[in-house]
Amino acid sequence: MEIVDFIVVGSGCTGAIAAQTLVEAGENVLMIDGGITDDHYAKLQPKKNFTDLRRTDENQNRYLLGDTFESIPDDEFGTGAQLTPARQYLIKNVSKFLPLEGEHFSPMESLALGGLGGGWGLGCCVFSSNELKLAGLTIDKMNAAYQTIANRIGINSENDDARKFTAAHIQNTDTPPPLDPTAEVLLKKYNSKKSKINLNGFFLGRPALALLTEEKNGRKPMALRDMDFYDDKEQAAYRPAITVEELKKKSNFKYEGGWMVISFIEMENIVQITALNISTNEKKIFSCKQLILAPGVLGTARIVLRSLKTKTETKLPFLCNPYTYVPCIVPSRLGKQMPEANSGFAQLSLFHDANGEQTDVAMASIYTYRSLMLFRLLRETPLNFRDGRIFMQHLLPAMVIVGIHHPEKYSSEQFISLEADESSPTGDHLKVIYKKLNQREEINQREKKYISILRKLGAYAIKKVKPENGASIHYAGTLPFSEVEKEFTLSSAGKLHGAKNIYVADGSGFKFLPAKGLTLSLMANAHLVAENAAKEFHT
Repeated sequence: MEIVDFIVVGSGCTGAIAAQTLVEAGENVLMIDGGITDDHYAKLQPKKNFTDLRRTDENQNRYLLGDTFESIPDDEFGTGAQLTPARQYLIKNVSKFLPLEGEHFSPMESLALGGLGGGWGLGCCVFSSNELKLAGLTIDKMNAAYQTIANRIGINSENDDARKFTAAHIQNTDTPPPLDPTAEVLLKKYNSKKSKINLNGFFLGRPALALLTEEKNGRKPMALRDMDFYDDKEQAAYRPAITVEELKKKSNFKYEGGWMVISFIEMENIVQITALNISTNEKKIFSCKQLILAPGVLGTARIVLRSLKTKTETKLPFLCNPYTYVPCIVPSRLGKQMPEANSGFAQLSLFHDANGEQTDVAMASIYTYRSLMLFRLLRETPLNFRDGRIFMQHLLPAMVIVGIHHPEKYSSEQFISLEADESSPTGDHLKVIYKKLNQREEINQREKKYISILRKLGAYAIKKVKPENGASIHYAGTLPFSEVEKEFTLSSAGKLHGAKNIYVADGSGFKFLPAKGLTLSLMANAHLVAENAAKEFHT
């Protein structure tokens, strides 16, 4: 049986970055991954902008709605309801191989090549020193790692009032893309009133996005086609699959797709991994000297719980940012022309720093709305479908969607555990208990402040929409960092306590979950964990 030096589990943002760090250091790496890809819609979609497709393409329904209308949900909007046909592969086979039971909790997971990074919104935020401390991360090392990741993936940002919450100290960023005219109304009003708005703890500016506006390593700058949720033809948007495909060209990297890791057994200087083939249900043993887990927080929890069997049910803590979205109307834009060239990614970011110390920051991402299609919003209007469609068509140039994320601390009201399930391919399912009773009023009060500030900026809320818990797709904290060596925790280096050669490179260790987009911090931490693993391997 072949024994490789390193096995990295998962090809998402954390797995791809951890593998890249190891490969660039000259280590021999095997990546084991679900590896599901889109072999259908990627071939269908022409390289046109959204308005041209709508006006001229007779087959537009195939990739805007799907050949089987799969992008039109037949039930209530839950997590993943906004996935377009070309992004549906991200959640393919998840319900079968990653079963989960959770009352009023609907997370998103992936077995795809690139994981959920294939649909990531590209928001990049640096955690403040206080946030890093609360999360259990090392300030100096993380700040250096942020720059390393930015150099690899490419980030655009603006030097404005949002910068201290977004790119912060990161250097050599691209200039941001042109601002949508509806978002520009909000920014102009903010700039004329910002002294008063800032006194209330609110700061508005451009988001930092992992989106190229200049060519980088063969990747082209964004083309403003407003097809950001349908294709990645220019590769301007960073997707972890880009990194994995580049790694496949290296002699010290191998990729095994089609496998889901179930468990591990650690022996003297060897780790044996049992994996399940998601096409044939065949099981296979892989062996390595060091194992790095990065399939995502919930996936890592499953693997660790199966592997470290205990006599009693083990409950792991769990963090997930509470999330609300607010459709708003900007009256001054009613009846105006929408731009031909545009981007579907976030236009603005509105931060609320409650105490001015960046320990309790909420974040709202502001999107204009067009290419995701109006049918996704019609259920949220107080009108019937026919009248709602006409109403929404007239409102479209004046509409923004504001998605508000709140920070998250540990609570005794939320945990995950593994339960036996004979119907599951793995013989179990993940159970999630998640309640926010102790924070509900605090969250409501903060959202009222957001709505008030948005009115001052010229955006009037139509309603608040609270998706099921888990819709933020921000998860962490199941194996918290601990200075004391105890079961189901991690060392500051990312090593699983009680293990010799097993590391965790995703967000399982974070003890606090800032509201800021966490993907950049996940990648920075994955880079550091891989460095730590490689250093120990050679000592």
